[in-house]
Amino acid sequence: MTAPRIRPARTEDTPAIAALLDSAFEDRAESALVAALRTEGAVAVELVLDADEGLRGHVMFTRAPIGEAAVLALAPLAVAADVRRRGLGAALVHAGLVASRDVGAAAVLVLGDPAYYARFGFAPAQGITGAPWCAHPAFQALSLVPGRAVPHGVVRYACAFGALGEDAREGDPPCP
Repeated sequence: MTAPRIRPARTEDTPAIAALLDSAFEDRAESALVAALRTEGAVAVELVLDADEGLRGHVMFTRAPIGEAAVLALAPLAVAADVRRRGLGAALVHAGLVASRDVGAAAVLVLGDPAYYARFGFAPAQGITGAPWCAHPAFQALSLVPGRAVPHGVVRYACAFGALGEDAREGDPPCP
């Protein structure tokens, strides 16, 4: 594999991203989620890992505000099976966190393996409600503002996450 580079996703990447997600997750749920998040306009940061062989990785960060605080949700992260365990996923996450800071996010949330995400500074999320997974031990948060805690309160995930089992939240506008 040639040296890959991380860059923002482009419209013409859509089919390759869907194929990567379908392969990485062995079903179409993640690619359907990504398509729905794009349609909803919820995407704040979307990066790909590009090599001569094609797209080898993808990460997305979507708006998930807590009150007035600009918070993003990291989901999904995927790396092609044949290039895993080479630090490419970590490179995508690092680049995504920098891009998240650059777009003004105060924090990032993730539902994922605590051992994996701890390396980036994620810790168990505290004081956040509004989604069924908020109490899950794999629900984590990372402040992007030095010296500031992750905002507390009700998180408002994009409506597209409802396809993953999220019920309507009290006080939220109905999803289209």
